[in-house]
Amino acid sequence: MTASTETVPDSERRGLIGALPPRLRPYASLMRVDRPIGTWLLYWPCAWSVALAGVQGRWDLFLWLALGAFAMRSAGCVYNDIVDRDLDRQVERTRLRPLASERVSLKAAWVLTIGLCLVGLVVLLQLERTAQYVALGSLALVAAYPFMKRITWWPQAWLGLVFSWGALVGWPAVTGSMDLAPVLLWLGSVAWVIGYDTLYAIQDMEDDALVGVRSSARRLGGKAALGVGMFYALALAGWGAALWQVKPTWLALAALVPAAIHLANQALRADPKDGEAALNLFRSNRWCGALVFFAMLVVGLSAVR
Repeated sequence: MTASTETVPDSERRGLIGALPPRLRPYASLMRVDRPIGTWLLYWPCAWSVALAGVQGRWDLFLWLALGAFAMRSAGCVYNDIVDRDLDRQVERTRLRPLASERVSLKAAWVLTIGLCLVGLVVLLQLERTAQYVALGSLALVAAYPFMKRITWWPQAWLGLVFSWGALVGWPAVTGSMDLAPVLLWLGSVAWVIGYDTLYAIQDMEDDALVGVRSSARRLGGKAALGVGMFYALALAGWGAALWQVKPTWLALAALVPAAIHLANQALRADPKDGEAALNLFRSNRWCGALVFFAMLVVGLSAVR
């Protein structure tokens, strides 16, 4: 399929995707290879959970779960574009996506999705049995997510359930069983996702209003920054409670101070009228994830089991 210059987005002419053979570029674009932030955000809750469980010799899990995060985030992007292909044609920011612009066929997109899910299956087989069952429990949530923005003002909450699921997987992958700590970690991560995805949704508020798509950013309106701050506070509470379950000392909670400062800075700088600034704040959450990871790792490794 040959595309005219007008139907090829700039992101396919530069960077990593631009270095690929032209025939492969639309598929890499479908997978958002040029936007690794999504993989990072899906990966961090997995890594936090392994770290909080004390690793216990399973250092390989960090690499396996990174591969799984890349594969499943990519599969989710392709699946989302399959579901949203007609809607994407109506939005300026998304009208040049490969399916919306018909540079990739629907059949090819499904084949790519299945192939990426098979990579995820390979990762799944590296986990303990309990972790496998928990991981499979996310499939229904993933399948339903693209439809949420059509039926609820809070699709970001549903995304939180999905993108935080790794917090429930990492712990049993290390210990072979479930506990309260990963559940609290998951709840904190859900709130974190709602906060950062509200920032992401600010850039699309006008287009979303035109096509009837709902979002937390539209629902909160001028109070979006306050909402982000509140969800970040809930995230810190959940993470702190998880740390307390592992090591009930105030020193353990102090490990979250750098992440708390980072999130407070985001909330204070958020502006519902500045989509570009909100996008940059959203992207900075890869570093917040790293700060939380070090907190979980230090406490997890130091805890007496």
